[in-house]
Amino acid sequence: MAASVTPYRTPVIDAALDRAVTMPSATIRGHVDALRRRNPEATPERIIELLGKEYVRVMQGAGGAVGAAAAVPGIGTGVSLALSSGDVATFFAASSAYALAVAEVHGIEVHDVERRRALLLATVLGDSGAQAVTDASGRSVNAWGTALLTTMPRSTLKQVNRVLAKRFVKRQLVKQGSLTVGRIIPFGIGAVIGITGGRALARTVVEQATKAFGPPPAEFVRPTVIEG
Repeated sequence: MAASVTPYRTPVIDAALDRAVTMPSATIRGHVDALRRRNPEATPERIIELLGKEYVRVMQGAGGAVGAAAAVPGIGTGVSLALSSGDVATFFAASSAYALAVAEVHGIEVHDVERRRALLLATVLGDSGAQAVTDASGRSVNAWGTALLTTMPRSTLKQVNRVLAKRFVKRQLVKQGSLTVGRIIPFGIGAVIGITGGRALARTVVEQATKAFGPPPAEFVRPTVIEG
C-alpha cells in the first residue's frame, strides 16, 4: 500500500521510495536465511557484517557502472545521465533491503509501509535522520530503530515521516546531485568518483543501521512480525 505524496517529495522520489519500501518480507527473510546457510557457523553479529559488505559492494558497483558509461565511445554522457536516474532507485532499493535485513537479524520483521519508509529515510540521512526521529518522537537516540518499528504510535510515526521527507529532499538530493555530476565526467574519471561516492553513501547507511538497532543479539531468534 503506497502512502500519499507529501509536499516535500517529488513524483520520481516518491515512486522510488514506494518501490523500495514495499519489497516482500519473504524476499528479505530468504536472503538472510541463504546467507546463514552459506555461513553455518556465523553469529548474528557476523551475518550483519556480511550484509553490510554485500550492500557496500552493490553501491560501489552501481556508482562505478554509471561513471564508466561516460567513458565508452558512442555512449557518453547522455546514457550516463539516464543511468544516474535509475541509480537513485537502486540506492533506495538496496538501502531498504539492507536495513530490513538487519532488522530481521535483530528479530524484527516489519510489514508496515510507513514504518519501513521512516527506517529507510532515517538511515540514508545518517545522524541527521536519527536526530529527526528523536526530535519528533521524544525518544532516546539509542536503538531508535527498534522503537520506530515496534512501539512508536501511528500519530508520531506520521509526524516523523513528514520531518524525514522534508529533510531528505533538502539535504540528500544535494548530495545525490553532486555525485551525479561527478559520475558523468568522461574519460573514466567518473567511474572513480561513482565508486567512491557509492561507497560513502553505503557506509553512512551501514553506520546508521548499526546505531538504529544497537548491539546484535547473542543468538538468532524467531522474528516478531510487525503488521502496523
